[in-house]
Amino acid sequence: MKNRFIAAAAMPAALVGAVNNGLARTPQMGWNNWNTFACDVSEKLLLETSKLLGDYGLKDLGYQYVVLDDCWSTGRGDDGYLVPDTAKFPEGMGAVADKLHKEGFLFGMYSSAGEMTCARYAGSLDYETQDAESFASWGVDYLKYDNCYHMGRMGTPLISFNRYNEMAKALKKTGRSILYSLCSWGEDYVHTWGGSIANSWRISGDIYDSFARPDDLCACNNAADPACVAPGTHCSVLAIINKVATFVDRGLPGAWNDLDMLEVGLGGMTEEEYKAHFAMWAALKSPLLLGNDLRKMDATTLSIINNPAIIAVSQDPKGRSAIRISRNLEAPIDEHGVGETQVWSGALANGDQVVIFLNAADEDVDMSATLSELFVMHGPGGSAPHVKQDWTVRDLWGNEGARMSKGVAQAVLDATSEGERNGILKRENWYNATATPYAEGLEQGDARLLGERVGTVKAGGRLEARVPRHAAKVFRLQSASGKTGTAKSSLKDEL
Repeated sequence: MKNRFIAAAAMPAALVGAVNNGLARTPQMGWNNWNTFACDVSEKLLLETSKLLGDYGLKDLGYQYVVLDDCWSTGRGDDGYLVPDTAKFPEGMGAVADKLHKEGFLFGMYSSAGEMTCARYAGSLDYETQDAESFASWGVDYLKYDNCYHMGRMGTPLISFNRYNEMAKALKKTGRSILYSLCSWGEDYVHTWGGSIANSWRISGDIYDSFARPDDLCACNNAADPACVAPGTHCSVLAIINKVATFVDRGLPGAWNDLDMLEVGLGGMTEEEYKAHFAMWAALKSPLLLGNDLRKMDATTLSIINNPAIIAVSQDPKGRSAIRISRNLEAPIDEHGVGETQVWSGALANGDQVVIFLNAADEDVDMSATLSELFVMHGPGGSAPHVKQDWTVRDLWGNEGARMSKGVAQAVLDATSEGERNGILKRENWYNATATPYAEGLEQGDARLLGERVGTVKAGGRLEARVPRHAAKVFRLQSASGKTGTAKSSLKDEL
């Protein structure tokens, strides 16, 4: 087998991270085929999608991984190595990687830590060394590693850790830098050990295209519940948010809680629900992996997933998730018996604060929180110095300096040439993270990352907003005095 290994990048002396491979210093971004296409995969699909990621300006916003999910092999050869399906990938996996790399993308693949994958193709359990060698030789940059058919090797954190660690060791042995993404569905308290060996770990059963509908296939909302033995599937956006709320702080640069792939654009939610879904995944520092068919994307979807002010929260170099500071379960319930509101707040690297008012109730709701509540993680009872200053409020879904208008988004989609699309994006001065990384843009105070200014909260005051049904209001608070707490630090100090 021809090897094309790439040595892992040298690690900076100051870098602290358990997995210690230098990858995913901010949550990974890209596209995965599973949510729309399942097993209907091919080289043609991956290359057509990657072209559109580039054409629509999404690659330059950070969507760099093109991840092939299940159903790509025909089993194992006599030598024990996986054999790609040549009907789907006639030139082999290495050729796919080469073509994606040439266009500036990174290539992801899939396997399972079981005897079979979830679609019942050959899994990698007990073949970790051979499969890691294959992935590395093909030029793979990302491995999504599932949890089906594990032959009973689960039930305690240590058993699951050991099973997943076999692939971690095998990947490391290849010498190639490969992002390692566990898909263990939150099983065996993966949030307590995933960061030791992987760059991300799934915390729940599979997501489906619903904002809040309960489903018996996703019955476990509390990872600490000892009866939660079946993470399941059909997990709504709200169910996943409520599950991760108690351990969002386990995510750190290089190792992230994974709330599963994005459903934006699949058609099962309203525009406001999709906006809330996208914003919560960004603020909770989940990987942002698109799951829609870009060949059929509409303007509404593009104007959600290309919002640089929301993405800047995801890619903030501080790398800390927002924290839920309040939850009201007495809100009006909808047709599914669901009704609640939540307030989330989190520190950003330049001293700003992200605040989200999430309304899962059945009607529009007036929501509010005091500065004392919003900065409680900096000091209880209003003792945080942040409470004693004024804060400028910026709406990250605002029409000025944040979200692309649907008319412009439609023009991007309708453009018939790369030059025409590039001209539209240039005319709109749309953000390009390839040219100016988010950390630099935030350091420079780039208005395209900060949202639309909508007001001020005075010292000791209260942030208030009316939030539509099944929606989220997302704000960036900036110190009106230029101070944050005791003194404003630069982004460089946070890295």
